[in-house]
Amino acid sequence: MLFIYNILTHIAGLFLKGIALFNPKIKLFVNGRKTVFKQLEKSISKTDKTIWIHTASLGEFEQGLPIIEKLKTAYPTHKIVVSFFSPSGYEVKKNSTVADCVVYLPLDTKKNANRFLNAINPDLAIFVKYEFWPNYLNELKKRNIKTVLVSGIFRENQIFFKPFGKGMRKSLQTFAHFFVQNENSKKLLNAISFMNVTVAGDTRFDRVSEILTRDNQLDFVGKFKQDKITIVYGSSWEDDEAIYLNYLNNSENIKHIIAPHDIKPHKIKKLKNSITKSVLLYSEINDKNIADYDVLIIDTIGLLTKIYSYADIAFVGGAFNTGLHNTLEPAVFGIPVIIGPKYQKFQEAVDLVFEKGVLSISDKESYGIIINKLITSPEFKQTTGLINNRYIKNNSGATLKVLEYLKTNKKAQN
Repeated sequence: MLFIYNILTHIAGLFLKGIALFNPKIKLFVNGRKTVFKQLEKSISKTDKTIWIHTASLGEFEQGLPIIEKLKTAYPTHKIVVSFFSPSGYEVKKNSTVADCVVYLPLDTKKNANRFLNAINPDLAIFVKYEFWPNYLNELKKRNIKTVLVSGIFRENQIFFKPFGKGMRKSLQTFAHFFVQNENSKKLLNAISFMNVTVAGDTRFDRVSEILTRDNQLDFVGKFKQDKITIVYGSSWEDDEAIYLNYLNNSENIKHIIAPHDIKPHKIKKLKNSITKSVLLYSEINDKNIADYDVLIIDTIGLLTKIYSYADIAFVGGAFNTGLHNTLEPAVFGIPVIIGPKYQKFQEAVDLVFEKGVLSISDKESYGIIINKLITSPEFKQTTGLINNRYIKNNSGATLKVLEYLKTNKKAQN
C-alpha cells in the first residue's frame, strides 16, 4: 500500500504544479516549498538541538501554540521549527517570532522526509491534531525520534479503522503517545491495539483561556460601541451574510461589527453595498466620528479576537458551507455564540450546542428568532454566555498534561 501511496504522491506533486499556473492558492503551495531547504540551512545549524512541531494550517497552529510557548521555557537551548501544510496557515504565520524557523512541509516523499529530517535532526517531533504522513513518520521511527500527537481526534471513517488500512495503521506505530480530545478517539485507537493514549482534551482551550489575561482594549471599538448592544460577525462568508444581513438592515439601536473571512477589496465592496444602514470600513475611520455609524466592517486581519471582547453576541461564520471557524475565541468572553448547521466535525461546537451555549440556526428566519430572544431577554443572554465560559474553564489543562508527560519521559534534554 505504501508503494501505491508513493506513486500517487509523486503524481499529485506534478498535478499541483499544473494547477498552480491557474490557482493563486496552489501557486503559493507549490512555490513556497521551493525554498524550504534554503530556509532551514539559514536557520538551523548541524550543532543546533531542535524540536519540530507540525501543524496542518492556522487552526492547528493555534492548538499548538500553548505547547510551543511552554516548550520554549522548558527547553531554552532548543530551537523550535514549525511546519505548515496549508498556505492559509503558513502565509499568515511565516513571520511569527514564536518559532525559530517557520516553513512549509515538503510533500511526503521518501526523499523529502529524509532530507527534511537531516536538516533539522529533531530531538522531539509533535504533530498537532491530525495529518499522518507515512514517509515522515517512518523516517522518524527509523531514527528513533520521539514523536507525540497532541489534540488528536479520530473518527470511525478514517482509513486506520478500515479492513484495508493496515499500511496506514503501521504509520501510527511511530507515536510514543497519543493525546486525544475525547473518549471516542481513545476507544477507536484501543480497538486497533494502541493503548498509549491519554484523553487530555484540546490545547486550544488553554490558548483561548490565556486571551483573558491579555490587554484586549481597542479604543476605536469602544468609541463605536458606546453603550449599545453589539453583535460581532466573525470570519463570515457570503453564505453567512445571506443569513444575517436581512436582520442587520432592519435592526434598530444595535451596533454591528463584521470581520469577513475574505477581505479582498471587491468582496468588501460587495458586502458594503449590501448594507442599507450607515456603514464604515476600518480602513476609512481616519477622523470620522465612528459613533455615528451602525455598522463597522473590519477590512484587515489580526483584530478579531480583541473585538470579541466588546461583543454582546457573536455570530461565527463558516457553518453554512466552508467549515466552521473558531467558536472558542468569542465563547471565552462568556457571550452567546450563534453558528450555522454544519458543525458536527468540531467537538467543541457539538458539546456547546448540546449544552445550549452555542446556538445553531438553519436559515434567516431561525436567526431572527434567536437573536430577538437574546436581545429582549437579558437573563437568557447571560445564562447562555455563562455556559460557554464555564465549558472552557472546565476543559482547560491539556497543555500541562503533555508537558508533564515530556518531563517525565525526558527525551528532549536541555
